[in-house]
Amino acid sequence: MSSSPFVKSYLFAYNFLQASSWTISLLSIVSSVLSNKTIIGGAYSAAGYLISVMQTVAVLEVLHGAIGIVPSGFLSPLMQWSGRTHFILAIVGQINEVQDSPWLAITLVGWCIGEMIRYPHYALTCLGRCPYWLTYLRYTGFIIIYPTGLVGELLIMYKALPHVKERNLYANFFSVFPFSYYQFLWAVLLVYPFLWLKLYLQLFKQRKSKLGKAEKHHGKRKRM
Repeated sequence: MSSSPFVKSYLFAYNFLQASSWTISLLSIVSSVLSNKTIIGGAYSAAGYLISVMQTVAVLEVLHGAIGIVPSGFLSPLMQWSGRTHFILAIVGQINEVQDSPWLAITLVGWCIGEMIRYPHYALTCLGRCPYWLTYLRYTGFIIIYPTGLVGELLIMYKALPHVKERNLYANFFSVFPFSYYQFLWAVLLVYPFLWLKLYLQLFKQRKSKLGKAEKHHGKRKRM
């Protein structure tokens, strides 16, 4: 991570904004569930717009890695951003029939919880004040949260297939290709778990390294 005070201030502000927005999104979903007494139909209408905006803005994280102000690199952030953005904008945002699915609500709640951990961790790391418990949560919570999100995303994409085929969705855009969006979405469904697994296993490698360093740093601070 860059040591420039300006870059650190920018990264802190960006991560703080993202953390706040995902927290608001989760609170909106919870409020909707409590008022409607069901998880069906309320999650996307309550927080879908804000989630779509913040997920789109997260393309900046790809840029951060590409120019080297964070150590994440370019490829992993691009894979995660493109997968999620395609899901929330191209599928969920365009197909009303999947917006009421309880699996979408579960997926969005999982996204919110994951980002409410990840972004505060990044923000406090910029200040050099990230507590050990938050680092532990960042590199442990994903073990359950990420597979839940994967299952939800796959089920929603599968549920969307008949509607994509019936409407010939994005026909104009895909007219220049030898395949339709329906066929493209089938291909995404087939390769998505393998791409996801690559990111998931990478996080396990990071977990061992990050928790080891954080525990040593925490131990030194306790002795001081």
